[in-house]
Amino acid sequence: MKTRSAPDLPVPPAPVTPPPRAAGLLRLGRTVAVPVDTRAVLVSVALLVLLAVAAVATLTLGRLGIPLRDLPSALFGEPRGMDKLILDRLRGPRLVTGIGAGAAFGVAGALFQSVTRNPLGSPDVIGLSGGAGAGAATVALLAPGFPVSVGALVGAVVAMAVVYLATGTGFGDPGRLVVAGIGVSALTAALTQYVVYAVERDQATVLSSYLNGSLATRDWTDASTIWGLLLVAVPLTLLISRSLTISEMGDELTTALGTDPRRTRTAAVVLSTALAAGAVTVAGPIAFISLTAPQIARRLAPAPGPRIALSALTGATLLVLADLAAQHLPLTDDLPVGIYTMALGGVYLGYLLVREWKKGTL
Repeated sequence: MKTRSAPDLPVPPAPVTPPPRAAGLLRLGRTVAVPVDTRAVLVSVALLVLLAVAAVATLTLGRLGIPLRDLPSALFGEPRGMDKLILDRLRGPRLVTGIGAGAAFGVAGALFQSVTRNPLGSPDVIGLSGGAGAGAATVALLAPGFPVSVGALVGAVVAMAVVYLATGTGFGDPGRLVVAGIGVSALTAALTQYVVYAVERDQATVLSSYLNGSLATRDWTDASTIWGLLLVAVPLTLLISRSLTISEMGDELTTALGTDPRRTRTAAVVLSTALAAGAVTVAGPIAFISLTAPQIARRLAPAPGPRIALSALTGATLLVLADLAAQHLPLTDDLPVGIYTMALGGVYLGYLLVREWKKGTL
């Protein structure tokens, strides 16, 4: 007996995956259209508003603050008396230096994490901050009248030179770079602790404040130093950002696309080192800003490649908020801002380590 075969059932149509949301276009006339990441623009505006609020609070809160109603005339007019003292000496340079140093730390961290393709990468890891601290400590011990910020800059440069030579491949191998940086960090930490132990008590108090990272007593020379560095380094960073985005896809594909990954990495590490060293020179080795700012920026506006502008804005906002807390929280008198960033950064680092461990990348 012949069985009747079942009729062919109609094949349901394949689900249609909606195309990725295209970036908006900024049109200039009929021939020029520039792609714009709408989400990144909105996040940038939000960060600018938050930074502005933190800046106003820095200038107005507390016994030495400018009354809020007098702030516009003090900023855009001719400040006099106490208002002039606060803007020119007490809080103006401190605020401007903090914004610049935070932006420099943020961009340095974004570059380094892109180069190493590791969310735990930052200039702190490769020994730069340790070298700066050891340089400042050595100057305090051997040349007490010499600016510790200059010693910090020399220490950072020497530490990077040692890392460069120790890797045997320059800055081209991220793995060797991190291992050499850990070794240099250990050596410089030992030297710093020895100096803090050896110097006089009063001098050690000042040195300890600097080594923890502080924006107190900063002047317009510090502010102009860090902003001058940003004006030179950030445009160069933007020039290599596209190559960095390509290099995150791997060396073979990067080479096939006509980009030299080793040259790109070396340029990124040099710029990252310069920015971090400049920030350490004016503000001390403030921890974790360079680690956390790029990660927060990537989560606020996910996209391939380093988020240079967003990382700068995030770093500046984090550092100004931390300094605001250092000035007004009733824990102790003007605690160094680096202690606050270490507390917050330690929690964030623990979160990152747990997440990477669960993913099996540690």
